Amino acid sequence: MRIFTIVMSVCFATGAYAAGNATDGKAIYERTCKGCHGATGEANPSLAKMMKVQIPNLGSAEVQKMSDAELKKIVTECKGKMPPTRTVAGKSVDDVIAYVRTLKN
Repeated sequence: MRIFTIVMSVCFATGAYAAGNATDGKAIYERTCKGCHGATGEANPSLAKMMKVQIPNLGSAEVQKMSDAELKKIVTECKGKMPPTRTVAGKSVDDVIAYVRTLKN
């Protein structure tokens, strides 16, 4: 039991544990995020213009260098004019982040 605890502690400390599921995340993204962030993460230019905001390309180096924790905070709490996404919670947030990682340019 002690060895199992040590192994699990090392895995979590190094980030070597299973992240979200990108396939599930894509389905959630399509329903919840695509309207503002576009099908490929490049943002909806009409919406950005109407709201007078810059919506970052989710595949950009700027977004991709953010940690999963930073992205999770944006999704669950908000950033700028982006409200918290209340319909995406728990494991679904991890799944969406895993999908966003696949959009890397």
